[in-house]
Amino acid sequence: MKPEDNSPLYIQLARDLERDIREGRYGANQALPSERVLAESLQVSRITARKAIGVLVSRGLVLQRQGSGNYIAPMLEQPLVRLCSFTEELVRRGYKPSSEWLLRKLGAARVDERQQLGLEAGARVARLQRVRLADGVRMALETSVLPATVLPEPQKLEGSLYAFLSRSGCAPVRATQHVRALGATPEMALHLEIPQGSALLWASRVATDASGRVVECTQSYCRSDYYDFVAEMRA
Repeated sequence: MKPEDNSPLYIQLARDLERDIREGRYGANQALPSERVLAESLQVSRITARKAIGVLVSRGLVLQRQGSGNYIAPMLEQPLVRLCSFTEELVRRGYKPSSEWLLRKLGAARVDERQQLGLEAGARVARLQRVRLADGVRMALETSVLPATVLPEPQKLEGSLYAFLSRSGCAPVRATQHVRALGATPEMALHLEIPQGSALLWASRVATDASGRVVECTQSYCRSDYYDFVAEMRA
């Protein structure tokens, strides 16, 4: 933690712990030091330690096991070879992208949103929800949350979010993405025009800009009959 850093103390602690995890100083399934140990060793309050751990849990880096403690989550992520928007990717593949907007508004950040985005109490966020289409086919239901300082007028956003962020000097340069399978809820099925319970791929992405600031948290619910995720691996 740095004295010149104006971020909340728990955000600084979470950032330092995240760096240690990603640099391999903790192994998968290794127990994270307890709130008490962290607080005493770093001379912070237990509340600060608890909130920092909460940030790591919300970002999928730490697993909480009731009655046992906090453990480092297995790192099953593949480095993103190319970070781009849904719009850019479809255009590159020769499809015509479009969106059906369901929500574009500002609001007070919830506790979980503040933790994910590293915001202080009372901060506001831009919330986006839209159906993503390719050549008129409903491909995915997407929800995004961004700091209001990054997207102060969400109702004016029309096309690519990443293109807008690039023009605003907040281009994402790194992202962590988690993917798992789930069944479509009634709301998801309605928006994607598929039967309830249909197989979907859920992708959760947290993107940061060049300064390390989190600028986007997006959850996408993608039709598995049209969409897959491929990671290239080399020996």
